[in-house]
Amino acid sequence: MLAWTVGLGRETITEMMRIASIFERNRLSRSERPHPCDVCSSARAARFAQLLLLAIGACLCSCLLLRAQTSDFQAGDANQSWRVTRDSQSDHLNPTRTRESHTHSGNRTVDNQSVERRGANGDFEAYQDIEKTTVQVNATTVRTTTRTYGRDADGAKTLVQVTEEEARTLPGGGSNLVLTTSNPDADGNLQLVQRQVEETKKIGKDVEETKTTVMLPSINGDLAPAMKTEERRERSANDTVVSQKTTSLADGTGNWQVGEIRQATSRQEGKERTTEERISRPDGEGKLLEISRTVSKASESAPGEKRDTVETYSVDVPGSTRDGSLHLVERTTTAQSTSSTGQQTTARQVERPDPGDPGAGVRVSIRTTDAVRPGSSGAQATQTIQLLDSNGDFEVVSVDTAKSDNTHAVQVQIAPSEKPK
Repeated sequence: MLAWTVGLGRETITEMMRIASIFERNRLSRSERPHPCDVCSSARAARFAQLLLLAIGACLCSCLLLRAQTSDFQAGDANQSWRVTRDSQSDHLNPTRTRESHTHSGNRTVDNQSVERRGANGDFEAYQDIEKTTVQVNATTVRTTTRTYGRDADGAKTLVQVTEEEARTLPGGGSNLVLTTSNPDADGNLQLVQRQVEETKKIGKDVEETKTTVMLPSINGDLAPAMKTEERRERSANDTVVSQKTTSLADGTGNWQVGEIRQATSRQEGKERTTEERISRPDGEGKLLEISRTVSKASESAPGEKRDTVETYSVDVPGSTRDGSLHLVERTTTAQSTSSTGQQTTARQVERPDPGDPGAGVRVSIRTTDAVRPGSSGAQATQTIQLLDSNGDFEVVSVDTAKSDNTHAVQVQIAPSEKPK
């Protein structure tokens, strides 16, 4: 899959812009805003393309977990190195090939990723390169530098972005993280375009608080606070974790306006973990309104046998207007099994309402299957994505394959529900 997004797992400008748009949308009445499905219904091709992108997004969680799990493995073997090659074939998107390598020596880790896409002559040509270097400065400090390169009109490798991250652990269980993003200007000189500062501290035995501030260029050209978040997590009996995260935006007059509040509760009951998250945003009058709720359940019936179900409820249902209530708009079910030979198979299906008949409930619209086959010289993985077409049949729209000289580099797992930190 297209797993080359920079800075995965961190809130970025995109997230800030998404929340900021809430204020603009709230100035418009419902009648003034076209419903997304009204636009989609005007062109079947556009709707299919949108569904394909949603399918890729639905599978992105497994790709992210691939990276997270690989990182855990890296930490366990300081001198381990590996290479992975991924091929993505689709009738609706340009084929891509991704090559990844990982080396770890002493206190330094280097990860390289090269993405190629098929050119006009049918051959694969360089498209994007990401070079990431992580250095363990000392027992409490880790510095990571990521350089992203694209290609100019002549095909020459060109630096497009640099991110630098410094993470420190503090006495008492706290931590501090500073993340900066720089882009080259017209002359090729790097200009700082974003700084993110994140501070986490324990304010009690089972209570943790994280404050994050994102600074962006102001009208004067210097960096100024544009978004901040405050998150509080508290652990209680039976491994229950309750959290609340408030996101606020600067309004340009020196004041802050709440743009979103996320409240989550995660609890363990036997072998099943349940997480419920509620999201509230201001309405047209500035009053907080619960606009979505997500319920996740993760369970393990036997070693290697896992099941994960995520249901999302929203006030916005494709093809209909708001009625003030929450309705089921997506259900994702993922099941993982491991054979006696060690092959892992992960099947995932996504159910969504039909925009043409929203009252009929949800139906399966996306199916994905992941298979990882370990071998003596490494591992091979295949991911297949199917979409429901206009005739009610499932059509294969994407097939991705990956080969690695290390079985740990391509291992697939179900993304677990949020666990206590």
